[in-house]
Amino acid sequence: VVARHEVLRTTFITDDDGEPLQVIAAATLIDLQHEDLTSLDASEREEVLQRRMIDCARRPFDLTVGPLLRTTLYELDKDDHVLDLTIHHIVTDGWSFGVFAHEFGELYAAFVEDRASSLPELTLQYADFAHWQRQWLQGEVLDTQLGYWNEQLGGEPPVLQLPTDRPRPPFQTGNGASEPYRIEGRLLQELRALSRDHGVTLFMTLMAALKALFQRYSGQSVITVGTPVANRTRLETEGLIGLFVNSLVLSTELSGEMRFDELLPRMKEASLGAYAHQDLPFEQLVELLQPKRDLSRHPLFQVMFALQNAPFEPLELPGLNLIPISTEQGASQFDLTLYVWETDTGLELMAEYNTDLFDRETIVRMLGHYETLLGGVVADAGCAIGELPLMSEAERRQIAAWNTTAVPYPQAATLPGLFAAQAARTPEAVAVRFGEETLSYGELDARSSQLARHLQSLGVARETLVGVALERSAALVVGLLGILKAGGAYVPLDPTFPEERLAFMLADAEVPVLLTEECLREVLPEHQAQVVSLDGDWERIATQPDASFETPAGAADLAYVIYTSGSTGQPKGVQIPHTAVVNFLTAMQRKPGLDSADVLLSVTTLSFDISVLEIFLPLSVGAELVLVSGEEAADGEALQRRLEETATTVMQGTPTTWRLLIESGWQGHDGFKALCGGEAWPRELAEALSERCASVWNMYGPTETTMWSAVGEVSDGEGPVLIGAPIAN
Repeated sequence: VVARHEVLRTTFITDDDGEPLQVIAAATLIDLQHEDLTSLDASEREEVLQRRMIDCARRPFDLTVGPLLRTTLYELDKDDHVLDLTIHHIVTDGWSFGVFAHEFGELYAAFVEDRASSLPELTLQYADFAHWQRQWLQGEVLDTQLGYWNEQLGGEPPVLQLPTDRPRPPFQTGNGASEPYRIEGRLLQELRALSRDHGVTLFMTLMAALKALFQRYSGQSVITVGTPVANRTRLETEGLIGLFVNSLVLSTELSGEMRFDELLPRMKEASLGAYAHQDLPFEQLVELLQPKRDLSRHPLFQVMFALQNAPFEPLELPGLNLIPISTEQGASQFDLTLYVWETDTGLELMAEYNTDLFDRETIVRMLGHYETLLGGVVADAGCAIGELPLMSEAERRQIAAWNTTAVPYPQAATLPGLFAAQAARTPEAVAVRFGEETLSYGELDARSSQLARHLQSLGVARETLVGVALERSAALVVGLLGILKAGGAYVPLDPTFPEERLAFMLADAEVPVLLTEECLREVLPEHQAQVVSLDGDWERIATQPDASFETPAGAADLAYVIYTSGSTGQPKGVQIPHTAVVNFLTAMQRKPGLDSADVLLSVTTLSFDISVLEIFLPLSVGAELVLVSGEEAADGEALQRRLEETATTVMQGTPTTWRLLIESGWQGHDGFKALCGGEAWPRELAEALSERCASVWNMYGPTETTMWSAVGEVSDGEGPVLIGAPIAN
């Protein structure tokens, strides 16, 4: 075979000008290595064989010194051998292995039977094709090819952002593994029928389904996938060994709203256009588009999809059966390559994936999602891509189990109702501490009732929005409870916010009443609200009766409106009802847990919704709430002193706050509970907190779902800090 095909006797050098040249040896004697493994037991023999073959595949070739193939014959026993053939890709491709197997079989039979080979002499060699291609791909032909691809890809296709198990390393290592998968024949028959009905090939249907899967995974509107083509468009090349294969880039616009049967014609148009312009070598396409240099990714596409011809079939030769075997290469050129073989019994899949990015379990799950999506496609090709099924029945059961979170809670309760019940139980206990000032539960109940009656006299009723622009103090808690008791909902207005943002929030919420204090009147923007000054107007407020009373608010009424920046930067008011907060507080009482013996130190601005936990959780269970000023919250040493002075047992903070505290030298104590959320936080911070606290909890969730949606106690280990499991309900 090597004698017949010059490319297997070719090496590559550079001339004095740095240009590459092919050098074809007149004859090359192949050194067939032989290794006897018959003395090993079966399991050890298999392990040694796999290790030897992987080592051989990974050992580099010197392209200037031939031959660019290595052959070893492993003897397993008298009638069982493995021929390991390793050839550099620069002189071969997948099609070539079929040519090699055919010629090998014919020549072997001829040698054994002592007859002349029936193989015809080759009139064309790979070097002839390479020379012809360089001469042909010029001028108008080249311009047509370049013009098509430039128009199709529109510059540089967007990078496919598949979710990975680990961050992408700065350099692509090529570390990889492979995972087989099988799709039964019934689904293959249905896919063939679907393809015929829509006038597309099986390849187009499978590729469209893969892109639909990636759209669901990434949310991207343009999905780019590479595919190899044999690039043997002329009959004379079909019997040659050599690197003819080329990579095509198929980029498609799609969305979750698009129907799958609308995607199919797009896939057909893109595929046929690419096939008609497949002669442009991929490396020239990269030179044309000049994508941004990124050593962590393959240029232009990161995933390859290959629908292969029937796999290499076993050969029955005189006295010899030749059966292909697979071995783990331990390498992956792309983030992911999906090979698919169409067989009489179904589809055989092989996913080759980068192990720097993906775990095996992730790839197995992805292949399962692909099969499920294909099943959904044949069931209803008119289904929107975003509604096609992905999960297996086992995954659906798993998700259902994760979301079986129903727990009883007082569904008719309100925030002031929870507080009033606790105040009645422990009126003498300290409710709020700020510096040297303290308020008992009874005092806080009385003052907030006086404020509530005053606000009602100004027209505050159920779901009336009341702006709150107050410094952090005990009076802040009086103000919040007073608004809620009156039936209103509070709207935090942080005095440190830019004037334009405060003006927008006041106008957007249309608050009829604004609760503030004298020192802040001048810093607030112009507004139309009635102003209630908690310090300047308190003498008048204090004339109201201080007896408790029931709030007119119902559980479904609004408790507060928090403005978030949103993804656009435009503030958006998120409206939260009492019942959502009551459920949240009830869940937090159980996990992470809080009771009347605790002291919770609050460091969060009222405009960040996690302050709701800090203020109302302790007040609903009879614990002591300690407020610190904004200045103290930003000073690690001052914060540390306050923690120690107040014998705090629980604090909630962002990773930034916890890091500030640790850097100040805080050592924590055995009974301390640390709640951390608001940002992703690194493992080393989790470990530092764990060394100082009895327990550390990661809290996760968006404002729209009422503060934290998931809570998890942080355990020792490596990797990311997990967000835990869903809270109650």
